[in-house]
Amino acid sequence: KNIYIYLHYRSKVWGHLEMSFVFERKTDKMEESKAMRKLRVCVATCNRADYSKLAPIMFGIKANPDEFELEVVVLGSHLIDDYGNTFRMIEQDDFDIGSKLHTIVRGEDEAAMVESVGLALVKLPDVLHRLRPDVLIVHGDRFDALALATAAALMNIRILHLEGGEVSGTIDDSIRHAISKLAHYHACCTRTAEQHLIAMCEDHTRILLAGCPSYDKLLAAHHRDDYMDIIRNWLGDNVKEHDYIVALQHPVTTDIKNSIKIYELMLDALISFNKRTLVLFPNIDAGSKEMVRVMRKKGVEQHPNFRAVKHVPFEQFIQLVCHAGAMIGNSSCGVREAGAFGTPVINLGSRQTGRETGENVLHVRDADTQNKIYHALELQFGKRYPCSKIYGDGNAVPRIMKFLQAIDLDEPLQKTFCFPPIREWDISQDIDHILETQSALAIDLGGTNLRVAIVSMRGKIVKKYSQANPKTYEARIELILKMCAEAVFDAVHLNCRILGVGVSTGGRVNPQEGVILHSTKLIQEWSSIDIRTPISDALHLPVWVDNDGNCAALAEKKFGHGKGVENFVTIITGTGIGGGIIQHNELIHGSTFCAAELGHIMVSLDGPECMCGSRGCIEAYASGMALQKEAKRLHDEELLEVEGMVDLKKAEFVSAIHLINAARLGNSKAGAVLRTGGMALGVGIVNILHVVNPSLVILSGVLATHYQAPVQQVIGQRALTSAQRIQVLTSDLEEPALLGAASMVLDYTTRRIY
Repeated sequence: KNIYIYLHYRSKVWGHLEMSFVFERKTDKMEESKAMRKLRVCVATCNRADYSKLAPIMFGIKANPDEFELEVVVLGSHLIDDYGNTFRMIEQDDFDIGSKLHTIVRGEDEAAMVESVGLALVKLPDVLHRLRPDVLIVHGDRFDALALATAAALMNIRILHLEGGEVSGTIDDSIRHAISKLAHYHACCTRTAEQHLIAMCEDHTRILLAGCPSYDKLLAAHHRDDYMDIIRNWLGDNVKEHDYIVALQHPVTTDIKNSIKIYELMLDALISFNKRTLVLFPNIDAGSKEMVRVMRKKGVEQHPNFRAVKHVPFEQFIQLVCHAGAMIGNSSCGVREAGAFGTPVINLGSRQTGRETGENVLHVRDADTQNKIYHALELQFGKRYPCSKIYGDGNAVPRIMKFLQAIDLDEPLQKTFCFPPIREWDISQDIDHILETQSALAIDLGGTNLRVAIVSMRGKIVKKYSQANPKTYEARIELILKMCAEAVFDAVHLNCRILGVGVSTGGRVNPQEGVILHSTKLIQEWSSIDIRTPISDALHLPVWVDNDGNCAALAEKKFGHGKGVENFVTIITGTGIGGGIIQHNELIHGSTFCAAELGHIMVSLDGPECMCGSRGCIEAYASGMALQKEAKRLHDEELLEVEGMVDLKKAEFVSAIHLINAARLGNSKAGAVLRTGGMALGVGIVNILHVVNPSLVILSGVLATHYQAPVQQVIGQRALTSAQRIQVLTSDLEEPALLGAASMVLDYTTRRIY
């Protein structure tokens, strides 16, 4: 019995140990299998251009056989005789092509491109099902690449997209961004492209800033001793370095007719320029057949100065571009690879609009004449520029290899997007807000002109109207209502929804009642006027009214330098001097609505007489009227004119502009007047700083740029130490009065929390 119990116990123990050993061996084998498993990478190439970017990666994968298994799929124009049968160069590079797919439907028009995408989608599923890659590498923005990405995404194959996030012209942008949305991983070339991908809600952890893979090859190989042999092989024995042109122009699929015209003008300019030129055939996009017809009609293939070719191996093409006198056309090679050599480039048309470029690129976007292109050739040919590495530093492939190694196949296949948070109160529930642009009607009553504008929520002046300001009250009101009615009618056709009317006017205004209390002398019959009622009754819209200086401050608060600033002062320097004060994000009006009459701050007890009846005001020294008065005095004393000025005897009247020009040309008397005006304005602003202590001063109006430096200097010399570092900026707003009038409407009518 004891022996039985012992044997039974021993058999159970050893059985357990044996099972444990078997389980551990299985676990070790699974981990070992996972560790030893190679990443199956499929590289699909569609044309000669994308192979130049993919080949370095293919060589990198092939050089690591313990970690990767490479499959190569060739399709598109690689397999077409008219485009050089470029699949042969892949075979010459000793790559085994797993599948060749004839996917191009000939016709070279828009319909043929669509049919080619459809044909590729029909053929790709069988190939991808047979190869079963872990990752498919797709390059760029070609229609063939879109078919590849679509098929792989629908078949649950991870996609690595090269050169996503870039911006160029034509349909390529849309295709490139569509591929990026289908792709699971991204290897981009520039910091800007990386930011674009992040802005497109792509996961930043799956974005690699690698640089362009072709740079790995061209930066390492462009210093070749036999480059002259390559140049002579393609262009003839008598050609010299930097004394020939490389031309490569592709059709623009969204504007085929114009791109063919540009191509014809380019060839005419090249024929006239009379330099040896290597012309490469265009790609297979819609319009290429017509471009080839144009080339043959011009006799380019028989011309002694030209050599027309369908394909040049990339290593040799590098040498040709590197040592060319110039490159011309619209190929991405011109704005990307050529910059690495400092080769001068003339970029024609819109195909590369938005691309990051070095200083070697001269854009001729509106290439509408032969002379314009010829002149660009004269400017660029033979120059050399500093080498640019915007698109890479020659180390893209090692980075991409590490990126591929880091791919975790156990991660969920479904990609996620990183959307920015949406605040609930930013969502409009009003269908009118969705279908129309919320806008304001802005009125500016100036001393000379009466202006009305439709202004959008973003501060864009959609349409502007201007008439001379009538001299009488009745005529002025009649014109205001007529111009407003015209603007309201036009707003319907401009898809703008008018929310209200804002009025900016000179003088003292009661904004609570919409009444102009006292006007400036420049606007007659404009005191004790209820401006709100007639406009509101006629247009059936709410109306806001305020002083033009206050409106300028409101414009800066909503659209200008004052945006997000809690305390600042705006000063208008024009015919008169005015302004507005923002304190704790609110506009200060004062108990009798005369706060911020900054032009009438006294800076001298016995200074010149001001239009307000007092003496020594800022306006009496620094306004346009004050400068004009001094200019006329100097002119009458024959002290204004200096060499280089227009003959003032022929001028209709002497203005402040004449004084400024005289000072600029060295007139000491005129310079003294401007310095005095700047000093007076600066002293007045120092007083403002000591009273309300703003964090920013904004100078607006036509004289702002002339006064900025002297005002900042006076502040540095005369202000208290705590106020000396307060910054003085000039306004960037072109229409502060109109924008300020509009801001009163837009801020109130769209406010959700009162």
